[in-house]
Amino acid sequence: MGSRRILIAIVVAVGLLTAQRLATHNRWAQYEPEMQHPVDDPPDAWEKTEFAFGRLRFRSPRDGYIRRARWGTDSNKSERLFMMALRRLTRVHVRSIEEIVDVDDDEIFNWPFMYAVGVGDWVLTDSQAARLREYFLRGGFLMVDDFHNEREWATFMAGLHKIFPGREAVEMSDDDLAFQVAYDTRKPYHIPGYQIVHGQEWERGGVGGHYRALLDDHGRMQVAICFNMDLGDAWEWADAPEYPEKYSALALRIGVNYVLYDLSH
Repeated sequence: MGSRRILIAIVVAVGLLTAQRLATHNRWAQYEPEMQHPVDDPPDAWEKTEFAFGRLRFRSPRDGYIRRARWGTDSNKSERLFMMALRRLTRVHVRSIEEIVDVDDDEIFNWPFMYAVGVGDWVLTDSQAARLREYFLRGGFLMVDDFHNEREWATFMAGLHKIFPGREAVEMSDDDLAFQVAYDTRKPYHIPGYQIVHGQEWERGGVGGHYRALLDDHGRMQVAICFNMDLGDAWEWADAPEYPEKYSALALRIGVNYVLYDLSH
């Protein structure tokens, strides 16, 4: 009887240690079920750096419908590869992994650069919109990506109007300053998602790539909008031989420009 109790205790202890290891192995393990492509953390995941890439965690009616949360599309392989590029292409002291920030958390005010995917399906409450408005008024920056077609545009703009009623997005000029901060990405072309390897340039019925922006009263870009495009896929598949290198090269450089624009303007 005593041996059985000892065996049960050992099994329980091993189970607890395994659960603890799984919970602490990756910094954002609790969110991995919501991510599309979670990858293991590198050894320096907890390093304190001067910059971290923020991934915005928001709500959507499509959460779970596609076996992940909408915010977690391409995450977190996409941002990990982008941060590797940001480390190599700039002198910014960049953390090797992202910072996941929930739209309901005031922690957002600690992270000047945020990135959101699938905003064509986001839904913001009044309190979330108010928090994002305060975030932008304090100088925060948001890059949105991978949403397509007019229905998704309308849903995205409904959320944006909840944050800033009456303010409209504008088309960026081909020689916009944000395209020239570190790399000359003027006259940027359309960046498709992974489906391009199958000969499909456009996604979910959205045709015509647009680089748009929401500007503050002084002309500073607060929201960088990549509509009918998928820079996140171009980052995520930058290491895939079948995905055209020219799209990844441009997407990485535009991302670098947006980060440096945010940090310097």
